[in-house]
Amino acid sequence: MKKPESYNFNVNPRKPNGLFMGILKTFAAYPDMKRRDFECEYINMDGIKPPYFLLANHASEMDFRILYAAIRPLNMNYVVAIDAMHDNGIGLMRFAGGICKRKFIQDMSLIRNMKYCVDHYKNPICIYPEARYTFDGTQSYIPPSVGKMAKLLKVPVVVLIAQGNFICCPQWNKDKFYKRPAPCKAKLVCVANAEEVQALPAEEINRRIAEVFVYDDFAYQYQNKIALDFKQRARGLHHILYQCCECGTEFEMYSSGTTLECRRCGKKWEMTRYGRLEAHDGNTRFAHIPDWFRWERENVRAEVEAGTYCIEDEVEVHTLPKNKYFAQGRGKFRQDSTGTHFACKYYGEDFEMHLAPNQLESVHIEFDYRDRKKHEFFGDCLDISKHDDSFWLHPVNIRDCIMKISFATEELYQLEHRKIRHAREKK
Repeated sequence: MKKPESYNFNVNPRKPNGLFMGILKTFAAYPDMKRRDFECEYINMDGIKPPYFLLANHASEMDFRILYAAIRPLNMNYVVAIDAMHDNGIGLMRFAGGICKRKFIQDMSLIRNMKYCVDHYKNPICIYPEARYTFDGTQSYIPPSVGKMAKLLKVPVVVLIAQGNFICCPQWNKDKFYKRPAPCKAKLVCVANAEEVQALPAEEINRRIAEVFVYDDFAYQYQNKIALDFKQRARGLHHILYQCCECGTEFEMYSSGTTLECRRCGKKWEMTRYGRLEAHDGNTRFAHIPDWFRWERENVRAEVEAGTYCIEDEVEVHTLPKNKYFAQGRGKFRQDSTGTHFACKYYGEDFEMHLAPNQLESVHIEFDYRDRKKHEFFGDCLDISKHDDSFWLHPVNIRDCIMKISFATEELYQLEHRKIRHAREKK
């Protein structure tokens, strides 16, 4: 099979169409935000006009509605992953100002395209620096390259932090999110004006971003006593809480309705209307879901540092070079202290990819993923890209392992960079 055409990342982004965006915002974004009592606090924004570099937290499918409500009445150009381009249509996404990229690879065309928008369209340029949705409603890793990117763009740096959007529509439970009308709040903060961006080192810009880029949606829900009576609110929670905190068993957690349970030891938890966990036996170790999530990461970090971490499985492989998925059959995946490796047929030819720990800082994962065009169910999957194609890998035999793979990818990367820094300091 001949390899299909790949997306051309060198094509210039389009200016968002004003009429189209006006209709979309008027009939979709603004009414939904009004229904959710949206409020935005503006900090250090006096005199800040576009173009500016806008960094937003990535929590749910509601994020764009919040963005447009926060910067109303402005339009923007924004960075969007190729799978989102596929799901919504490349032409439509470009028409709305989208700038396409593949996740977690170095891409100089992205910088060029963002700079092009700053110079020609004078819009806010928006990115989600976490590069994926949050899984537990708290902030994720932000790469240090963001500060360097700001220096290259030479425009003010603005951070948007929203709350309430995650609890309405977490990645592990997205169905019928419109039936969960939690109030949404946000703050739009200028952390560096244009003069400061040029004068400050990238490290200081990163520090200022990190200082503001903090959120916890489950804490927001509990502290504000936001009751969500959705009867399936715990369904899918086992995707991120894959390890039992009672017996330590992995990949034996199940969830449905309002209940999370371990099939190995029988322990059960109720997810309350306020987003807390309560053990049925009264002995609750982690009432706050992000605490359990962090405990799992710490366990993976310990495995990585001890050199004992390893996940190996068969995978079903699809590729996404541009706007269509192509089935490549079954391959093999392995991740351990030497890095991330997989092998498969690639358009009829044998193919292998080996990424050392310092070559992959994170990985994109999806739960219960569906090809929206073909309505084909992929299931849980991870996405690893090279510049001209993206590989969607779906584990066959080990259930609910992709969250652990995501943790391990980041911990392997961080460990390798700690080793490199230590080696430099010894010289």
